[in-house]
Amino acid sequence: MRQIFKDADVDVLLVANSGTEDSNFLYLTGFEGGVFEQTFLVVGRKRMVLFVSRLEYEIAKENRPREMEVRQIESRDDLLDGLSKELGGKTVGINGAFLPYAFYRFLSKLRRRPKSVKNVSAAFTSARLVKEGSEIARIRHAAGITKAAIREARAQLKEGMTERQAAGIVNCAMMKRGATTAFPSIVSFDSNIAMPHHMPDGTRLRRNSMVLFDVGARYREYCSDMTRTFMFMPDKRSQRYKRFKEIYSVVANAQRLALRQIKEGADPGAPHKAAANYINSYGNGKYNGRFIHALGHSIGLDVHDGGGLAPGQKFRLRKNMVFSDEPGIYIAGFGGVRIEDDVIVGGRSSRFI
Repeated sequence: MRQIFKDADVDVLLVANSGTEDSNFLYLTGFEGGVFEQTFLVVGRKRMVLFVSRLEYEIAKENRPREMEVRQIESRDDLLDGLSKELGGKTVGINGAFLPYAFYRFLSKLRRRPKSVKNVSAAFTSARLVKEGSEIARIRHAAGITKAAIREARAQLKEGMTERQAAGIVNCAMMKRGATTAFPSIVSFDSNIAMPHHMPDGTRLRRNSMVLFDVGARYREYCSDMTRTFMFMPDKRSQRYKRFKEIYSVVANAQRLALRQIKEGADPGAPHKAAANYINSYGNGKYNGRFIHALGHSIGLDVHDGGGLAPGQKFRLRKNMVFSDEPGIYIAGFGGVRIEDDVIVGGRSSRFI
């Protein structure tokens, strides 16, 4: 909170949930349960006031931090009165990247309006990029669950199984380990791998097929994101297998080269350039242009938690930031490879979680 106020230069923060929760609401409250739809959180430098309906009042009271006052709202007028008292005449910071236009119209109905309203999304993002020890511990645990779930799903693959069925297995494996899915799981076979955001369909698994799992667990609100690509019942004499093996080797080398550039003080574009330059130049350019996305993204409360490992970012890497490192090669009509691991930024070097 101190960092956000320092960067935002406002009197109070207003975090408002619509039909879904703003992740900044979870960041500031620490809540791990409840469905706080249509909930308003006013954050000052020393206190917080949470306006909730009767549905969430008890769970909010039970789990609130000591700096928080919880107020039960019985009507729209009750909410307008409460917000007018807390926001009236003040400079209010909001997460404009999340809130819908209807929210701005709602603020205009306050009986005592704010002095001004500022979009402070960048201040939220900057604060959340650097993780505290408790956040890193949860991300590590989520990563461990993700790895175990992929191993379990891989062991249960059977010829004739569909992508949707494989996705169901990996999702169940995460849930039985105490997590939920951080995002809709991607499972792709063969040529579908060439589409990085392919959603599982009825494509069936065959012998000597390429398989990609891109999945992540959410544990106590914190995410992980990992991708594994492999061959199912491979025919090691086939041209398909030999081509896959070469592509896999290129992507794995690119990932390691990128990892060397992920360290405190570095330009976030440097890891991407290291991976892209290697892939584009390999074999006299045979895979030039086949790496078609940014190397990685920040991971935290959201699986895409702010900045990324790509050229043009307006920050420097700092210790305890967490990113994905996920180079890939994609070939339409054939398939491809993506390898993804989560990385905690270290001082002189970093390691995969």
